[in-house]
Amino acid sequence: MIQRRHLIAAAAACVATPALAQPAWPTRPVRLILPDTPGSGNDTTARLFSPLLEGALGQPFVVENRGGAGGRIGVEAGFRAPPDGYSFLLGNAGSNGINAAIYRDLPYDLTNAFEPISLLVVGPNALIVNTRVLPVANVAELIATIRARPGALNYASAGVGSSAHMNMELFKNQAGLDIVHVPYRGSPALVQAVIAGEAPLAFGNLVNVMPQVRSGEVKLLAITSMSRLPDLPDTPTIHESGLPNFETVAWNGLLAPKGTPAPIRDRLLAELVKLRGNETLRDRIRLLGGDLVVSTPEAFQQRIEHDIAQWTRLAAAANITAQ
Repeated sequence: MIQRRHLIAAAAACVATPALAQPAWPTRPVRLILPDTPGSGNDTTARLFSPLLEGALGQPFVVENRGGAGGRIGVEAGFRAPPDGYSFLLGNAGSNGINAAIYRDLPYDLTNAFEPISLLVVGPNALIVNTRVLPVANVAELIATIRARPGALNYASAGVGSSAHMNMELFKNQAGLDIVHVPYRGSPALVQAVIAGEAPLAFGNLVNVMPQVRSGEVKLLAITSMSRLPDLPDTPTIHESGLPNFETVAWNGLLAPKGTPAPIRDRLLAELVKLRGNETLRDRIRLLGGDLVVSTPEAFQQRIEHDIAQWTRLAAAANITAQ
């Protein structure tokens, strides 16, 4: 009997061994690659989430800014990172949506180049103006002013092919406007250009421009969602301001290099799901004009595919390419 009990115990130990032998994750710092400059909305999101993930998983999540080329530089760094669970990409609507529409020589297909984990923050884009240069009160007045001065006004963007660029090109296309594009290096430079009056209007992610809107340095004319935000009940949408088909969504989300083990991706998603109940995080994101979301990988994939299709149509219609 004693011998039989020993055999049963040994067999049970053998069955348990494979699970126990799996290496823990993470055992060292994790890179969070951003295809954005410091101070951008994506950068702000990363620095809100990284300490929370560190607290949950016991290893630093180190933010690595790799801005430039409309996000292409950072995305390529994420694409070439080893799929070992120690490098992730915090992508956005520009870097992982628009770029598929405007670059002809990407070494990857953005539709399936990464393993989507979860959307983190979504929100509308915002149309802002410097009212000292453009004393307009609403979208209708802005459109009338631009039409009265064709080719005479500049608008700022965060670079060719950036979300700011494509949003304004969509606005131009639907409103039939002639306005000159002036690209800057990143969202912070875009906002400063509007404040200085160098290029007195722009689209930006709401999270990028809310501090300047709240300080009165720029005026928020409208947002790009189909409905108004509860926190900005007096700010109309472009949809209700005369362009009924206008809608764009700003987002950022976490992606893994293709081939990253599913248990690691599942573990990370499980920790993100827990953050849904973090009211402090939710409130900080709402103050910036965004909404905390934790999605399924499938829903995130659908968002990426929708954006790629939307921007591909616009790029073809407006003949927009990036070199």
